[in-house]
Amino acid sequence: MKIINLSEHNSVLKHYLKEIRSIKIQKDSMRFRRNMERIGEIMAYEISKTMHYKNEDVKTPLGISNIELIDEKIVIATILRAGLPFHQGFLNYFDWAENGFVSAYRKYKDALKFDIFIEYIATPNLDGKTVIITDPMLATGGSMELTYGALLTKGKPAHIHIATVISSQVAIDYVTSHFPDSKTTLWTAAIDPELNLHSYIIPGLGDAGDLAFGEKL
Repeated sequence: MKIINLSEHNSVLKHYLKEIRSIKIQKDSMRFRRNMERIGEIMAYEISKTMHYKNEDVKTPLGISNIELIDEKIVIATILRAGLPFHQGFLNYFDWAENGFVSAYRKYKDALKFDIFIEYIATPNLDGKTVIITDPMLATGGSMELTYGALLTKGKPAHIHIATVISSQVAIDYVTSHFPDSKTTLWTAAIDPELNLHSYIIPGLGDAGDLAFGEKL
């Protein structure tokens, strides 16, 4: 599996990372959502560089222009609910893409132990398509693995891009051993070193869903 950490090179992306991490700035939920969207746009652009292209003629008012266009059928599949602003960033750039949604959540047995459940999936057929699975926080890798399993019931993708904003090294190691190596690329904006006892990424940014949409019961 190819792992691409966009923070290895300096770009404006780091300004948005700073703002979504900042305990002061992230209190503005509208700005938090917009920054997640911006990171999605940047990542969509970077992913587009790796895709297959084909030549197409375009008629202008004065002649014919030949241009290379993406020659892949794209499905953006997002883990609810935290992934919605991130998803929108990808959709802003791949505005012709199909869309899928998967509900994955933690159900705690006690203060520290939990199981992950999938309760909802809505997606087009995935056979032969490029699937971009978007989830802003890749903590343990468990939700991503279950989401991938659920998506496979809807077809066999040609290639999988895992797109996340902040990943833990633990999750990267886990996903690397549970996804098909030659057909998967993992994209992240930052890699954090550890998880706490509740399996939250440290230093991370907190609960992305709550920061985007408000606290839940």
